[in-house]
Amino acid sequence: MNRIVIVGGVAGGMSAATRLRRLDESAEIIVIEKSGYVSYANCGLPYYIGGVIKDESSLLLQSPESLKQRFNIDVRINSQGVKIDRENKTLLVENLTTKESYLLSYDKLILSPGAAPIRPQIPGIERALSLRSVEDTQKIFSQVATKPASAVVIGGGFIGVEVAENLVHQGIKTSIVEASSQLLAPLDPEMAYLVNKEMVTNGVDLYLGLSASQITEREVCLNDGQCIAAELVILAIGVKPETSLASDAGLKIGVKGGIVVDKFNLTSDPDIYAAGDATEKIDALDNNLSLVPLANIANRQGRVIADHINGRKVREVKTIGSAIVKVFDLAIATTGWNEKRLISAKRDYRVIHTHPGSHAGYYPGASTMAIKLIFDPKSGEIFGGQAIGRDGIDKRIDVIATAIRSKITAPELADLELAYAPPYGSAKDPINMLGYIAENIISGLTQSAQWNEIDKYLEAGYILLDVRNEDEFARGVIPGSINIPLDQLRERHSEIKAKKVLITCQVGQRGHSATLLMKNLGYEAVNLDGGYHLWSNSPAQIEQMKVGV
Repeated sequence: MNRIVIVGGVAGGMSAATRLRRLDESAEIIVIEKSGYVSYANCGLPYYIGGVIKDESSLLLQSPESLKQRFNIDVRINSQGVKIDRENKTLLVENLTTKESYLLSYDKLILSPGAAPIRPQIPGIERALSLRSVEDTQKIFSQVATKPASAVVIGGGFIGVEVAENLVHQGIKTSIVEASSQLLAPLDPEMAYLVNKEMVTNGVDLYLGLSASQITEREVCLNDGQCIAAELVILAIGVKPETSLASDAGLKIGVKGGIVVDKFNLTSDPDIYAAGDATEKIDALDNNLSLVPLANIANRQGRVIADHINGRKVREVKTIGSAIVKVFDLAIATTGWNEKRLISAKRDYRVIHTHPGSHAGYYPGASTMAIKLIFDPKSGEIFGGQAIGRDGIDKRIDVIATAIRSKITAPELADLELAYAPPYGSAKDPINMLGYIAENIISGLTQSAQWNEIDKYLEAGYILLDVRNEDEFARGVIPGSINIPLDQLRERHSEIKAKKVLITCQVGQRGHSATLLMKNLGYEAVNLDGGYHLWSNSPAQIEQMKVGV
């Protein structure tokens, strides 16, 4: 009988444990869990703080007792793996309640310790609370129950924005301090603006491009000298792999700071596996190592480990980093690489921005989405996608993520047969439209310019032509534009005193028609991708959303 010891529960550890039991009834399975809870929905924790989820017990998926009864798994909570003796295949375990220690032998050891919050060394940091466990949630909830007048969330990533929203739901005046120039780093700047706007609209103050220098009894002070009222302080600047147990045992730690594993999730020791946030993952787009702390990847890795221990054939797990987050009434989703990463990697790429309806416009309730697709200009390989809106966002980003994993090219998105009825989509789904646009660009039928390239085209002698209607033009315009509505362009094009035109409309659709018309009339025509709407969400607008400037 094999004894399999697992350090760490929740996603990776419990996925491995339950799969192991389903595959082998005779194995002895022992789980060592540092906290008092071994199986819980950690992604739901912010919503308990906000009162959206009323009952804490609904977040607790399994208990040591239920796991013993259903799976015959020996779960030891409030226990910590202290030291691995690889030569003798033992784990030193400390009971955190009694402070007693004992040796536990193993045939196979699985490490799933997760990640630890990053806590910078600034004065007063001990007052800041982090959110990683049920115990953390209980501490925050107890402070929220005292009805603090103000809160500061340090960090504008996924956890930070979720916590900020839920503090607002509790009636607390909330601010976010973020060291970078935008919220949600996986987004590119023009997409992040929509998140900023939603936050500000709902009363959250944003201090972007600033960092906390000191936390006092009632305030958070920033590196520019200003101080913000903060009866409650939440620290959410990110996490780092928890690798101390593995490192002390001499297991290989990678350049990204995580435990190195192979395609079977084996570490550098043939009897020790690792899963979850503590491990380095292989990026599906370039096969380089990355850190992606996502629950679905941890669950998948746990299953791979269990299958490999039992001699089953397994597939290598690579990641594209798909994620979605709710910010008040918006859903924000991303998959694959963003422009920033492609620029850093010196990869050539093209971008499409669209602003379609979530379903057929004639059916009540349609809302506007913002979708961004990034792809290779020659092969059409999809590098990444970003989507923001009130409805239908998860569906669209999931299709793009599936296309990336399936090696479906950007033009081939037009060929996808997606479910359609007026309440749910359009006959030409927004995903199909991305494919049509990509095909036009790759084939050379049309050429597009980005929101940050306007000056370059003007310097090259292009005239900026706005083909919106006069009333739209009167409500806002890119400086230097001339206005000839699309429906008058065929008769009035001679008014344009240059042969090179950069064409804009509201979102790019009419601009496409105008671009092809002008090409047929002998002009060198380029369409401004995303039109005036996207340009108005430029970094200049993002700067205006900051409180701390």
